Amino acid sequence: MRISDLLKSETIVLNMSATKKGEAISELVNCLDKAGRLSNAKEYKQAIEAREAQSTTGIGEGIAIPHAKTSAVSTPAIAFGRSKDGVDYEALDGQPSYLFFMIAASEGANNEHLETLSRLSTFLMDEAFREQLMQAQTKEEILAAIDQKESEEKGEEDGEDEAVSSTGIQILAVTGCPTGIAHTYMAADALKEEAKKQGVSIKVETNGSSGVKNRLSEQEIKEAKAIIVTADTKIDMDRFAGKPVIQGPVTDGIRRPKELIQQAIAGEAPIYQATGASNGENKAGEGTKKNGFYKHLMNGVSNMLPFVVGGGILIAISFMFGIDSDNQFAQMLSEIGGGNAFFLMIPVLSAFIAMSIADRPGFAAGMVGGLIALNGEAGFLGGLIAGFLAGYLALLVKWALRGLPASLEGIRTILFYPVLNIFLTGMIMLLLVTLLSAFNTGLENWLGGMGTTNMVILGLILGAMMAIDMGGPINKAAFTFGIAMIDAGNFGPHAAVMAGGMVPPLGIALATTFFKQKFTKQEREAGKTNYILGASFITEGAIPFAASDPARVIPAVITGSAVAGALTALFGIGLRAPHGGIFVIPLVEGGFLLYGLAILIGAVVTAVMLGVLKKRVA
Repeated sequence: MRISDLLKSETIVLNMSATKKGEAISELVNCLDKAGRLSNAKEYKQAIEAREAQSTTGIGEGIAIPHAKTSAVSTPAIAFGRSKDGVDYEALDGQPSYLFFMIAASEGANNEHLETLSRLSTFLMDEAFREQLMQAQTKEEILAAIDQKESEEKGEEDGEDEAVSSTGIQILAVTGCPTGIAHTYMAADALKEEAKKQGVSIKVETNGSSGVKNRLSEQEIKEAKAIIVTADTKIDMDRFAGKPVIQGPVTDGIRRPKELIQQAIAGEAPIYQATGASNGENKAGEGTKKNGFYKHLMNGVSNMLPFVVGGGILIAISFMFGIDSDNQFAQMLSEIGGGNAFFLMIPVLSAFIAMSIADRPGFAAGMVGGLIALNGEAGFLGGLIAGFLAGYLALLVKWALRGLPASLEGIRTILFYPVLNIFLTGMIMLLLVTLLSAFNTGLENWLGGMGTTNMVILGLILGAMMAIDMGGPINKAAFTFGIAMIDAGNFGPHAAVMAGGMVPPLGIALATTFFKQKFTKQEREAGKTNYILGASFITEGAIPFAASDPARVIPAVITGSAVAGALTALFGIGLRAPHGGIFVIPLVEGGFLLYGLAILIGAVVTAVMLGVLKKRVA
């Protein structure tokens, strides 16, 4: 599909009368409405204004690209407007805007429409093209200029994903804006163009409305010199843990590509520390097939975590106020945390696992499947199964409907997908919940009947798992198990999980303080930061130390974490809050002083081992 299929002479305003931003928006919305492209002009204008409230679409260089994706658009279209005198559009460079492209994308717009709309925004990075539009005398000349530009650029999008040079320098970038129509691709093109000028090899991942394109692979991330992330939307960041990362809004990619790339080349990017609360939101796609199951699971867990953390801590606080009494405040905390936030935990887990696999078509089915698992008492396991079931069924439905006529493209997304996906997922989950509920009950009874010795062994194993890869798959497997046990009413395992996760950075911090001769000045400075990271339950703070000296650091942190996990089980500690580190220690069951002691002993064990094993720095 070409841009001329979406931009017609009736949606072109050669001489705009507007002098202010609001007037310009109204003028272009009216143009689209008169051309019959909108089903509800008022709603569309509200969607445009909501997008402007997030950040201005006046990108500078005399250009503004107001855009929105909404059901108020009946036919995807583009409106072009030109002001000879300029409009005060609150542009990023503070200058008036002269060229306006208002993009109207319908809620059910297919990928071809979205990619065509997005392609226009990249053309505007060409100064000669902008000047040609300014000098055009008629609407026909505007359309001819765009047609010519599109013909010149044809084929380049697929053939020039990277700017290659002989320098061997490799930079990666990620761009994304809230609607994923214009700024995402403009930032990507600006970075690629600047990389060409500087002779730098670059690959840019775009997070647009039609999905993730040119996804960065694990190997590329591993080999990259630096990573530039310019985005105003959620990006999977934890995959960049331990790498130099430059972060900024998507407009930085458009306005400051030269500075960003020079900063990356100079090695001035800070090392990214993962949050420890999630492993990002990687969706199913190219470059993720090898670890697809893990990526999908972590997408569900990361999006579920705010409900679990917020709900779990509120529940724990409610017990401090006496939930078993008539304390009304305690009951309110319990209702908010347990009756609502925790209630949504499993449906949200399922929904985002399904969305990771099948993108938006899987979301609703995953949510419904998770709710069935919750109501059927199938627990955390049922939520996991519902998420994967909904995701792969959504892919199957998409494949089965691939042969539908193009005229049904829009209705396929908004009607066929949700109906079939929810129906199939719901029917299968209703048949499975009884079996899953029985298994869940058996697991809870088995854990509840474990003796002290077995609980200590379990705590030791969970603590060690948290330190083996410090935020990787093994760490997250232990963390996920701990959350599942909280949901099942068994609070001991997660106490061991959190203790084991806090020990690696805390132990390293102690070692850099008391065995200074064993660490470089840079490592000692980083060690100070690890006090905060460890106290906040962010295990990834230990990664740079483990990467530089794995033979000594990894055994030390595993041992310390295993000791801490075992001691929490021996002391009979229970933890209702799934995250928070030192800030939730007062909420533990079994004595917060003993819990603090277990963590401290584990950290000291790690520090002493590092002091013994590491060699003195020259």
